[in-house]
Amino acid sequence: MGLLKTIAFLLLFYYAFKFLARLFAPFLMKKVVNKMQEKASQQNQNQQRKSTVKEGETVIDTSTVKKQQGNNKVGEYVDFEEIE
Repeated sequence: MGLLKTIAFLLLFYYAFKFLARLFAPFLMKKVVNKMQEKASQQNQNQQRKSTVKEGETVIDTSTVKKQQGNNKVGEYVDFEEIE
């Protein structure tokens, strides 16, 4: 009897999952497509902004500069020579 209950539960879960997937898949796909469009639009705007720079002009893009985190000093470097 326990085996039949388990099989019935698995079938019920499977069909409920299929039904919910068909119900929510279009919504999720639309959301993913919108995010991809936003990213493409931002990349396009960044490319246009960079292309408006005149030749010979210097531009510093501070968004790509990473700040140094913490103090990364491990120790001093000691130069030595081998003595025979």
